[in-house]
Amino acid sequence: SPVSRVVYNGKRSGGPRSPGAGSEIFTPAHEENVRFIYEAWQCVERDLRSQMGSERSLVEEYVEKMPNPSLKAFKPVDLGDLKRRNAQDAKKS
Repeated sequence: SPVSRVVYNGKRSGGPRSPGAGSEIFTPAHEENVRFIYEAWQCVERDLRSQMGSERSLVEEYVEKMPNPSLKAFKPVDLGDLKRRNAQDAKKS
């Protein structure tokens, strides 16, 4: 079956710096990237909610016509689960 992705062409917007979490140190570039992704995703979710029942689509679904055969066995990673397992491993050592 074809691979599909939601594509959103949002614009970057400035905003206040987010505080660091715990003892982790984040560079300004890292914080900017996280903020950009978060804000873009919020726009996608808002647009999806607003277009329900509307004929004009703000968000398009991209479907590859010829999926990359090397990605056929790709399985998405649950990042939340991975983080929990890493935290548990760190506590054990």
